[in-house]
Amino acid sequence: MLFKQFGGKITSELLAYYQKSKYWNGTGFQNLEYIDQGAIALKMPAIIYKQLTNKRGREPKFPLPVQPFDYAAFMKPSSETKLIWYGHSAVLLRMNNMTILIDPMLGPDTTPIAPTTTKRFSKNTLDIIDDFPEIDLMLLTHDHYDHLDYTSIQKLKLKTKQYFVAMGVKRHLMSWGIAGDSITEFDWWKQEDFEGIEITFTPTRHFSGRGLRDRMKSFWGGWALKTSTENIWFSGDGGYGSHFKTIGERLGPFDFALMECGQYNDDWPTVHLFPNDSIQAARDARVQKVMPVHWAGFHLSYHHTWKEPAEDFVKAAIENELTYALPRLGQLFMPSSDLTEKWWNDFE
Repeated sequence: MLFKQFGGKITSELLAYYQKSKYWNGTGFQNLEYIDQGAIALKMPAIIYKQLTNKRGREPKFPLPVQPFDYAAFMKPSSETKLIWYGHSAVLLRMNNMTILIDPMLGPDTTPIAPTTTKRFSKNTLDIIDDFPEIDLMLLTHDHYDHLDYTSIQKLKLKTKQYFVAMGVKRHLMSWGIAGDSITEFDWWKQEDFEGIEITFTPTRHFSGRGLRDRMKSFWGGWALKTSTENIWFSGDGGYGSHFKTIGERLGPFDFALMECGQYNDDWPTVHLFPNDSIQAARDARVQKVMPVHWAGFHLSYHHTWKEPAEDFVKAAIENELTYALPRLGQLFMPSSDLTEKWWNDFE
């Protein structure tokens, strides 16, 4: 199991393929704006110490419940996209009569190769997969453990038909037994039509890797999904930058966006969005309604409490007069749904 967690090995043939990307710098994929990974690495001993010792308020007092999956309600025809959020960045959509699953990390631990565990705030989430319908398309933003989970993929692969993934992620899936011809890799701005949904891989300011030797050897990004009537964006992981305006200019305006907001830290300010940055990024990208993701699943940063990302996201949204949605875990909703209750206060 431990060996499998690392995913696929990099070969000379794969490196030759990756080098065809205009965003390859000779040794790995690169961001549009600089991130100082060396500085983060130098801080790592202090970061690890603070992660292990500063735990106050980082977990809810009670496990977060997940509403059961309602197959009939989810599959019922609708002119509007239906969504279900399962905490962190795992999202199930029903769009244009297609079932789409984004970053389905439904496993119990985001640090499966570490000596200590990072346990999920909710229990038995892997069992939810048993109730899912057939997945027409899985979208994967990048290969970090909190987005690409071996245990979840093993349960999902028998019911998933196709995969759209960041360039470099294919090797992991194939090493886990998924047929290569079902996987399409994406460079930034690559666009494909999927059953009437125009899907585009959008830039982020982040990094990748599952081990010591594959840092920056696969790509990272977000997903824009557009039909004749809707335009929805999943921002993906990454810090603030000028690319958000470019996304808005090229693909916006967006009716609804799932914005990364959580696991940010002053020790890695360029690779995750702080709440104010998340709202500003949404404004840059011309988003009409926003929802915070990348929280309520795990504590991966000692910088904030478990609920602080959502609380500060709401404050920033209100200050900027931006409409927002706050669904509960497992709740079926639509972009037009009125969901503003601060439900997390039930678990304090």
